[in-house]
Amino acid sequence: MTPSLPTAYAPAEVEGPLYERWVERGWFTADATSGKPPYAIVIPPPNVTGSLHLGHAFQHTLMDALTRRKRMQGYEALWLPGMDHAGIATQTLVERHLLATEGRSKHDYTREEFVARVWEWKEEYGGRILGQMRRLGDGVDWSRERFTMDEGLSRAVQTIFKRLYDDELVYRAERIINWCPQDRTALSDIEVDHSDDDGELVSIRYGDGDATIVVATTRAETMLGDTAVAVHPDDERYAHLVGTEVELPLTGRRIPVVADPHVDPAFGTGAVKVTPAHDPNDFEIGQRHGLPSLVVLDEAAAVTVPGPFEGLDRFAARTAVVEALRAEGRVVAEKRPYVHSVGHCSRCGTTVEPRLSLQWFVRVEPLAKAAGDAVRDGRTTISPASMSQRYFDWVDDMHDWCISRQLLWGHRIPVWYGPAGEVRCVGPDEEPPGEGWTQDPDVLDTWFSSGLWPFSTLGWPERTQDLATFYPTSVLLTGYDIIFFWVARMMMFGLYAMDGEVPFRTIALTGLVRDDRGRKMSKSKGNTVDPLDWMDRYGSDALRFTLARGANPGTDVPIGEEWVQGSGRFCNKLWNATRLALQSGAHVGELPPAEQLGVADRWILSRLHTTLAEVDAFYEDYQFAKATEALYHFAWDEFCDWYLELAKVQLAGEGAEATRLVLGHVLDVLLKVLHPVVPFVTETLWTALTGGESLVVAPWPVADAHRADAAAEQEVAALQRLVTEVRRFRSEQRVNPGQRVPARFSGLGALAPHEEAVRSLVRLVDPGDGFTATARLTLGETVVELDLSGTIDVAAERKRLEKDRAAAEVERSRAAGKLGNEAFLAKAPDAVVAKVQGQLAAAEAEIARIDAQLGGLG
Repeated sequence: MTPSLPTAYAPAEVEGPLYERWVERGWFTADATSGKPPYAIVIPPPNVTGSLHLGHAFQHTLMDALTRRKRMQGYEALWLPGMDHAGIATQTLVERHLLATEGRSKHDYTREEFVARVWEWKEEYGGRILGQMRRLGDGVDWSRERFTMDEGLSRAVQTIFKRLYDDELVYRAERIINWCPQDRTALSDIEVDHSDDDGELVSIRYGDGDATIVVATTRAETMLGDTAVAVHPDDERYAHLVGTEVELPLTGRRIPVVADPHVDPAFGTGAVKVTPAHDPNDFEIGQRHGLPSLVVLDEAAAVTVPGPFEGLDRFAARTAVVEALRAEGRVVAEKRPYVHSVGHCSRCGTTVEPRLSLQWFVRVEPLAKAAGDAVRDGRTTISPASMSQRYFDWVDDMHDWCISRQLLWGHRIPVWYGPAGEVRCVGPDEEPPGEGWTQDPDVLDTWFSSGLWPFSTLGWPERTQDLATFYPTSVLLTGYDIIFFWVARMMMFGLYAMDGEVPFRTIALTGLVRDDRGRKMSKSKGNTVDPLDWMDRYGSDALRFTLARGANPGTDVPIGEEWVQGSGRFCNKLWNATRLALQSGAHVGELPPAEQLGVADRWILSRLHTTLAEVDAFYEDYQFAKATEALYHFAWDEFCDWYLELAKVQLAGEGAEATRLVLGHVLDVLLKVLHPVVPFVTETLWTALTGGESLVVAPWPVADAHRADAAAEQEVAALQRLVTEVRRFRSEQRVNPGQRVPARFSGLGALAPHEEAVRSLVRLVDPGDGFTATARLTLGETVVELDLSGTIDVAAERKRLEKDRAAAEVERSRAAGKLGNEAFLAKAPDAVVAKVQGQLAAAEAEIARIDAQLGGLG
């Protein structure tokens, strides 16, 4: 019995049940003891607070494609899912939730009570993105799902902190960090968004008389904490002041003038105020010159200096300080607006404050060197290779990493302080100290635990079977924007914890998803998209295919709804083609020998296996766009538009059974190689075609070089040229596309066996007796005579063409006249002359085209 398909593909009816079937059958669950070659990817853990956005959908599509293909190739494929606890994001969200539902803030709870409420929130509301990943079709091993705060990963965090502490690679010190006055915590660099904001640049005169120097600043309020003025050592304008002191206005303090190579003598006045406690560059200058660091803003960014400004918010203090300086005649110049880069907390939008603070740091120099060496010596490769320099720029110039956060939610720093100032770091198998000892109140930066992700998720610090089988992982696929924040840290921790073994063999870097005009997506621009909306409208496969088709390594990906809609049409094209093939009796079986196949059969098999070899090569090089594009053109242009039409003729002849087998074979292979990108529609079609269990566990097809058939490709290419020219001629003559036209062929030569197929493709019928040609088309040795009477008004068409030709003649004469005018050529710019030359060439081409049409009318 011939299998049948519904007349139309309905993604919403297929996708959900099909995905649950895959999961229930355990096809995504990896077996670490199978003995198959391992292939592993750990998913970049999305925030527990997050939901699926286009960036997730993009990278998940590519990771799923890699994993599905490798599974089909016989690898023990593990794609491990999980979530990040997202310290500050989650704590902020829960605080808002509690305030809205209970009218209480975090200060109304003990630490233990608040953390318990966060866990409750996580269980009830967190992880929404996991369900959305199922909707997208992520073939992840749900049995191995991990969370950065679960027991195993927490043990890994405490273990590596203890090891780093014992190796003196973590330390506590006062350093300049990013501080959010709203959330009252240090921030990582990735939690700071920079924008060009309007501010003011105020030039202030320090000192009096000969001991006068002018500095410019955008932050007048921090002058209260200045401890020096710095100039460049080679700046002769200030050489006489170096080593002397000037009076700091409004304070009565005297501060030194120091010479430091960091100062740019060409910027502003060439002199800068030095505030070591509130600027990272000033802090470095202060360290070099032994300057004191005066913190003049508290945790809420209010002034702490006794006097008229005490207690003022930093912005109010800025205005007040400038007014006071102006009153004393100290303001030399003011520039408003002055556009400069300002950091903002990515969570609440508050302007970030550089602030001297006692924090925990990782001493990164030896770890970063190891991370750089691993790429330089080839243990890990970066794709595309052009992105390697960006990686080296980070790891070769990395500063010590601030890992402590002033939050309640997160991995508590396992350090205890004794009553007499003792400090003890406690490992996972050690008991905390007794009475009188207190634990450090801070928690670790979220990136600390996610930096352990490739090995902590596999059971480290225990030597598990998963760790032995799947570490190092095969590939890390992620955006180029987090090379520093995540990639480099995983490299550092992986090499350190796993005795020099890299965490992944390949780093495949993608670009970022943009809108259809290439702009970054943001709520303020109003161009963000919920991928679930597009999946609702066009199906998950349509979204996936669109994203993969734009995925050139390391290059940003523009996307618009019309492209997703087009991918939906592609899925429908596959559906209709398979349905037609099934109705024609297509099935999968052993192919006849090549000599028993028609030319069209040999041609499509040759093209299929050539395309398959190309797709394999593209996948191995992470060229998703090229792989997807090759499959698109083979499926749509060659298989659907040409072979299916040619097959209709063959199915009515003696080679019908061979053609049915070729149809089945081509669809079998095509659906398999499309499956990693469009899993739902291909699974539905393939099981209907073959009766097989699932493409998830079907074998990946292997390109057969013996199927290459240059002669068949050459013959079909000639047929395609003939058909294309006849179609073009019909279009130019304005013949209705569905109109069947009497025609006679002569001089077909090698294409004579294909006359019936050509007639079918271009809707030309046998002329019968009494044929009178009214139009003629000559293509080399081949002549096609057509009777267009009754299809067009030949006289009216000739009149229209002659009118068009006359207009083209006028254009040709005008352009030729200009080009023949020596005065014009002498005065006109080269670009203008070139434009007129183009107009002449276009007019001549138009005249030749019209002449050919007139000739064809007989």
